[in-house]
Amino acid sequence: MKKFNTKYILTLVLGAGLLATGCHKDLLTPVPQTSISDASSFSSATRVKSQLLSVYAAMKGGNFYGGRFVIDGEVKADNYINELSNLVTASDVWNENPTNSATAVLGLWSQAYFTINSANLFIDGMATQTAVPTATAANYIAEARVVRALSYLSLLQYYARPYADGAGSKPGVPLRLTGIKGTGYSDLARSSVADVYKQIIADLDFAEANLPLTYAAASDNTTRAHRNTAIAIKTRVYLNMQDYAKVITEANKIVSAAAPFTAATGVAHALQSDITKVFVSPYTTTESILSMPMSSTSGDNAGTQNQLGYYFSPTAANGGVGNGEYSLNAAGVIADAGWKATDARRGYIKVAAGKSWLTKYAAASPYTDYVPVIRYSEVLLNLAEAKVRSTSTVDAQAVALLSAVRSRADATTTFTTGSFADAAALATAILKERNIEFLGEGLRNNDLTRLLLPIPAKGSAPAKTSSDVGYIWPISASELALNKLMTDN
Repeated sequence: MKKFNTKYILTLVLGAGLLATGCHKDLLTPVPQTSISDASSFSSATRVKSQLLSVYAAMKGGNFYGGRFVIDGEVKADNYINELSNLVTASDVWNENPTNSATAVLGLWSQAYFTINSANLFIDGMATQTAVPTATAANYIAEARVVRALSYLSLLQYYARPYADGAGSKPGVPLRLTGIKGTGYSDLARSSVADVYKQIIADLDFAEANLPLTYAAASDNTTRAHRNTAIAIKTRVYLNMQDYAKVITEANKIVSAAAPFTAATGVAHALQSDITKVFVSPYTTTESILSMPMSSTSGDNAGTQNQLGYYFSPTAANGGVGNGEYSLNAAGVIADAGWKATDARRGYIKVAAGKSWLTKYAAASPYTDYVPVIRYSEVLLNLAEAKVRSTSTVDAQAVALLSAVRSRADATTTFTTGSFADAAALATAILKERNIEFLGEGLRNNDLTRLLLPIPAKGSAPAKTSSDVGYIWPISASELALNKLMTDN
């Protein structure tokens, strides 16, 4: 009977082996057996669930949502200064000049497609399994499709032109929807950006219809996809597509019409009254819609030189837990006078050795802070931005949503419609709030590129306009070498 090892196969087909840096973990726990027969891998309910959890494990790999995807989304933008000039730890990403063979470019591409292949193999295997009931199988497939959707969205954000450039007509990424178990499947042309988004939406629509409303355990409601997870991610997807009417439609499913804004069905998502409670153990507040869990168990964390705290926190000698890789740019968002000292989010900024550092991720090595994927505050600000951009007015609900996010961290500030001269001023304020609220969470670069805004200069790194080389990344050298139909950016 045929044996297969999914990690080995994807290494063959997509060049995953090229990303290794000496501290990369092949898979994070929990994991299934990795060399079992096609027939037996779905032969029991325990094995089926283990296979599903391995899909999540792939997504939280250090080169993907366990660390590097989030880190690169921060340092590529304008809020950080590179301190160590280390190519392995993304100095080229910060300088806006990574090559096809750069660690970041190879690593994210390979781990994202490994995650996609893990999801595809699981979905394929579920077609013939009989170990779990039909309803449970649909739940599980929906979870895998959420992971696949997030993986494709992540690839588009780095390796493809933003949807706003040509309404999705530019080259996207290869759209692989069946699992690869052997060689001979490397050649696949790039689908258009619009076609990849179409598949992302199809996955999320299926997921919304088939995911459970909630799980019994708070930990599962944070670390596994449920119905509101799919809806929340759709607000991000449609915001990237500038389809503001659909952002509003999706957000209205889980955001009440007036403050205090909450989700009335499914998991009872709401802003936490104390923002600092979101980023400390047990990391399972109802604000955390989806997070990547980490633990001190060997293999169940992102691994050295991949973790958020390692990059953003100062060294122990300077009162931190990290390696002092990136300090905060003194000319970035921390310089904004509108971000008051009374704001609790200022508490995540530590001044040491004459520089400012982000301490949002405070757990020491092995860096067990959960990595946020999407929070309820993002859904509120997605809705606020969509309301403003779709109406071109100082929309009252948009102002209330913005004020809810600001005032929960800074009770001295309350926005009203009179706070903004026009819709453009309100839209700018919402973008600034996103910059503050999600500092260190990987959203900043995409917030600039989805609107075709320039990436400002920082330190010695140059600015990038939307037409400049480097605004998006080149395609992975391993993909170009293995896929004869692939084209570079």
